[in-house]
Amino acid sequence: MLVASLLFVGNLLSQYTKQTIYTLDTFIAQIKKYHPVAKQADIQVDKAAAELLSARGSFDPTIALDASRKTFDGKNYYYYTNPELGIPLPVGNIKTGLENNGGDYITSEVTKGKTSYLGVEMPLAKGLLLDKRRAVLQQAKLYRSQSEQERLTILNNLLFDAYTTYWQWAGSFQQYKLFSQFTEIASNRLRLVRIAYNNGDRAMMDTVEAFTQLQNYQLMQSDAMLRWNNAKLELSNFLWLNNDSSYFLPENYVPETLQFNATNAQQLEEVLTKSAEQNPLLKAYDFKLMSLDVERKLKFQSLLPYVSLKANILNKDYYALKNVSTDFIQNNYKWGIDFKIPIFLREARGDYKKAQLKIQETNLEYINKKQQTVTKIKSYYNDFTALSQQLAITQNMYRNYQALLKTEELKFAQGESSLFLINSRETKVIELLQKQIELYIKYNKAKYAVEWAAGLLR
Repeated sequence: MLVASLLFVGNLLSQYTKQTIYTLDTFIAQIKKYHPVAKQADIQVDKAAAELLSARGSFDPTIALDASRKTFDGKNYYYYTNPELGIPLPVGNIKTGLENNGGDYITSEVTKGKTSYLGVEMPLAKGLLLDKRRAVLQQAKLYRSQSEQERLTILNNLLFDAYTTYWQWAGSFQQYKLFSQFTEIASNRLRLVRIAYNNGDRAMMDTVEAFTQLQNYQLMQSDAMLRWNNAKLELSNFLWLNNDSSYFLPENYVPETLQFNATNAQQLEEVLTKSAEQNPLLKAYDFKLMSLDVERKLKFQSLLPYVSLKANILNKDYYALKNVSTDFIQNNYKWGIDFKIPIFLREARGDYKKAQLKIQETNLEYINKKQQTVTKIKSYYNDFTALSQQLAITQNMYRNYQALLKTEELKFAQGESSLFLINSRETKVIELLQKQIELYIKYNKAKYAVEWAAGLLR
């Protein structure tokens, strides 16, 4: 429900037909689309996608060529022509290639003529369940998801600053309109008092009293105008165009009329539940912990011995699988095995321990951050609830002050009161209206602070 004491202030907007209402939704949509920080947040996601593309490159097939020839003093010493195709597998690699070797002094380990081969290289211990290229790929996928949460965190912080700046601007505007209203009232009162003085119905001191009150309101109006202009400059920090150029808010732009609706707020338990499920700051820890677990599993592989099996089928000419049979394979193959393991495994044990400690450290950091988030949400929600109650109290106070002011004005018209008492009553009304506007600014800031602490501003 609209605060009754602000209705007459908001209605002043109708007097300024040339002014344009710059709504909060328009302001926020413009920030999401054009603000450099919002664009930088999008770039984080693009960088993570590029990182993932780079990680997938470890599984790209490769073509290689090893060719050499030596001719000296009219003699053909040797020539080697060996193209090869390598196909990485999730575990191990497949290699196939051709060989064309010859010459008078060719090494005895190389088969002369045209041959072909098809083989596989497979780890049997270290690297069987996880190797570096698979770990990098898994971490790149997790980093891409984590970068999306980081983007939402950056946007959450940016929008919170934007919301609070907008409502500060809106509140400054309302205060300026408030003092403009009472300046006009004081000006009209001075005119009527002067007429009454000229007719002999009022004393000279009444005109002085009315003029002093008018000057006081003009001073407050000037100060409110200064605060409104400064708030407009602060708001302009968030205004950008599509070509990455900033601009200042046009002079004829004014904010939405302040509206107070306590039912707009979410319940505390609902906010806490949504935060636990959607808070990007907390969800980023989930992906970070999963990435650290991949690193731990990779470091565990270093505790295993390095055992690699290489096996190739050999064939004449350029058809590696031509006439392949069991008897053929038994007589046309090349195989080997590599084995290596450090005796004490101190480096591997140290790296694995560090990986475990990183997980413990991040878990503790996550638990602490989660508790801090819950505390922040509850603290801002307490502020929001208290401000809501204070606004309801000031609304009742306004009705009472307004009734006293009207009574005093009626007595003054009947000659039973003084201008001093009217000004005193009116000052109380203005002070209360100022307090309401300030409370409403704080109310909106607290409302968005709850959502910001929960990570729900999108």
